[in-house]
Amino acid sequence: MKLEFHHINYVSEDVDRLHHFYTNILGLDDIAAENFPRTEETEDQGYSGQIRFATDGVMQMHLAERNLEVAFKNGQVINPVERGHIAFRTDDLDALLQILRENGIPYSDYGTAFARSWHQVFFQDPEGNIIEVHQEVTGDG
Repeated sequence: MKLEFHHINYVSEDVDRLHHFYTNILGLDDIAAENFPRTEETEDQGYSGQIRFATDGVMQMHLAERNLEVAFKNGQVINPVERGHIAFRTDDLDALLQILRENGIPYSDYGTAFARSWHQVFFQDPEGNIIEVHQEVTGDG
């Protein structure tokens, strides 16, 4: 199993203001939202809050609208858009989940509820920081 840094997610009540800061003040490049196909939100799954993206050319920043109800809506414990998270991409999500289970680390498996082409799981480090690990998937799941 390989992990690589993918993005950091910050949440805000004013996503446009945050995006302006990182792109216009600090000079990061904008990434068009169309590059991130999202799963459509339903009554009991997903997230349709505003998201903007920026990059230094290697790492990405995902700037998302804060939503305190996401975990409840999706039947999960961890809310990745309450206070943000750091994200890694893996080539073997099943191996990571086995490591988490072996070490007694609870996680929230959102599947493709947020992004059609990413299977996402979220868990916490020993200090309570939220970590996302996702694997690219084909199709809807």
